[in-house]
Amino acid sequence: MVSFSDIEAAAERIRPHVHRTPVMTSRLFNAASGVEAFFKCENLQRGGAFKLRGAANFLLSMGDDAVGNGVVAFSSGNHAQAVAIAAGIRGTRATLVMPTDAPQSKAEATAAYGGRIVRFDRMKDDREAIGRRIAEETGATLVPPFDHEWIIAGQGTAAKELLEETGELDALAVCVGGGGLLAGSATAAKAMYPKMRVFGVEPAIANDWALSFAAGKPVEITPPDTIADGLRSPKPGKVTFAVVRPLVEDIVLVSEEEIVAAMRFLLMRMKILVEPSGAVAAAAVLFGKLPKGIGRVGVMVSGGNVDLEVVRGL
Repeated sequence: MVSFSDIEAAAERIRPHVHRTPVMTSRLFNAASGVEAFFKCENLQRGGAFKLRGAANFLLSMGDDAVGNGVVAFSSGNHAQAVAIAAGIRGTRATLVMPTDAPQSKAEATAAYGGRIVRFDRMKDDREAIGRRIAEETGATLVPPFDHEWIIAGQGTAAKELLEETGELDALAVCVGGGGLLAGSATAAKAMYPKMRVFGVEPAIANDWALSFAAGKPVEITPPDTIADGLRSPKPGKVTFAVVRPLVEDIVLVSEEEIVAAMRFLLMRMKILVEPSGAVAAAAVLFGKLPKGIGRVGVMVSGGNVDLEVVRGL
């Protein structure tokens, strides 16, 4: 599995290539939510999301021979951008398998970073099968979006940085799609402060993790049509679920309306642009979805890649 020493090693490995993103606070948010919140702003990360941490750690952990034929990844956008950037760092090429309904801003940014894009239909095609086929045909290495120890360790560096600045918190709220960020964050938090409570947050209409927690095993749902496009993975990863289950207290759910309201609050009051997936954890805190009695809360703001059309709709 993944240990805190793996996260520490990842932090040193990726340090020259990622931003140490700021931790922000807001009196207005605290007043509205009734807690003292500390926002880890990964929307200000290179590539606009936390994903570069895991992708960079993965590619930098690979041997030179392994990257010679390039890399391939499947993603709705943020992981695709991250792999394209990380491929540039390693001096190799990246092929990114992206859904046709991925935000245009994410597709354009991925191409700008030098990635070759292959499109697929989320409702009909198997993105993993497409990625594996490309890898087999080209000899490229498949870089998974979440279900790998190197990815999880890289993502955990965000929580490590947050807690180095804030000290011990009562709780940490982290959005969850495939589970890489939540798995890494929970590992870091529990290693640094064993009494901290960790909560995953997902959209109510993309509740595969909540169902999986209730069932005690990964449960697959129909690809959900949530505004939080980065959290549309229909099933938890095997590795991420095994890491998350014993460390995370609960998975809480937020509505589409609450996600939009949190985006609006962060933009209008804190002046930070956050994508829907990035606002999910903030929505849970803002609308009182965490248990009573929690005072100081870390909020993972996972990304800021959002189309202008969505912003106009706020």
